[in-house]
Amino acid sequence: MNPFQFNARLQKLRNQILGNPYYRFQSAEEIAIASQLGISIDANNATVDDWLRLPGLSIHQARMLVELSRSGVKYYCIEDIGAALSISPARFEYFQVILTFSYYDDEAIEIATKFININTATVDAIANVPFINSLLAEAVVKNRLENGLYRDIIDFQKRLNLSGDVLAQLMYYLRF
Repeated sequence: MNPFQFNARLQKLRNQILGNPYYRFQSAEEIAIASQLGISIDANNATVDDWLRLPGLSIHQARMLVELSRSGVKYYCIEDIGAALSISPARFEYFQVILTFSYYDDEAIEIATKFININTATVDAIANVPFINSLLAEAVVKNRLENGLYRDIIDFQKRLNLSGDVLAQLMYYLRF
């Protein structure tokens, strides 16, 4: 049986992590739960919000990591994160279970920057996606907050009652 069924505290924590894409992890235990839930952060494609989910990282550090990545720095391991922040990589050891270090060539980075993570994006960021106006952007965020993260593009389409034509345009800009 699932150990979450027996522990109300862990079940509540699991629901908080799943229900809030901006949830800031407080401990190694929470990061381990997030990992079990399939949550990961790609160090080479992470946003400031993604980095801020990790305990102990400041807004300044998160911005620095994103700016370095945008300027062409590629992170290959936890040691690279430590070096970028001039901090011992040992401090980040327990983050490693949710950090991934995908490599993107320059062309792939250019394509990836066109995508937006619909489960973490703000209304303003979503409104900048082609084919999405401010009303739809607000509906996306409202639905996400009320009903949880979007599982995939099909879940997104059904929950927002989008036509196939609209979805055909949006699928090139969204990731989940």
